[in-house]
Amino acid sequence: MGRLYLLFALVDLALLVIALIDCLSSEEYEIRALPKVAWVFIILLFSPIGPIVWFVAGRPQRETAARPQPWRPGDGFSERSRPRQVAPDDDPEFLRNLTRERRDDEEMLRRWEADLRRREEELRRRKSTDDSGEVQ
Repeated sequence: MGRLYLLFALVDLALLVIALIDCLSSEEYEIRALPKVAWVFIILLFSPIGPIVWFVAGRPQRETAARPQPWRPGDGFSERSRPRQVAPDDDPEFLRNLTRERRDDEEMLRRWEADLRRREEELRRRKSTDDSGEVQ
């Protein structure tokens, strides 16, 4: 019975050391669910549950060749991982939106000018009525 306890203690210690090393060697932005400091405390304080939870819920997901990863700063400028953008004058959707916006802006300007002309005409009529109707 004592040997069984010794075996469980060694497995627990090995699990704790492996989880702690894995957590400390992972990059902060890769760790899931909690900050790195919280994971270290969970691993140390809640043994053997803490290391098991680290491997299940906190450990970074390893990259696979089939799933391309998003580009991150510091990845370098390899052609494979660099995001490509189309220049605005080569993007038909951008040009379509630009034409539509210009048309909408011109229509709005025409409405404003017509409203301004109407108001000016109304003011002129009022002024001419006031000027002709004044008693001198």
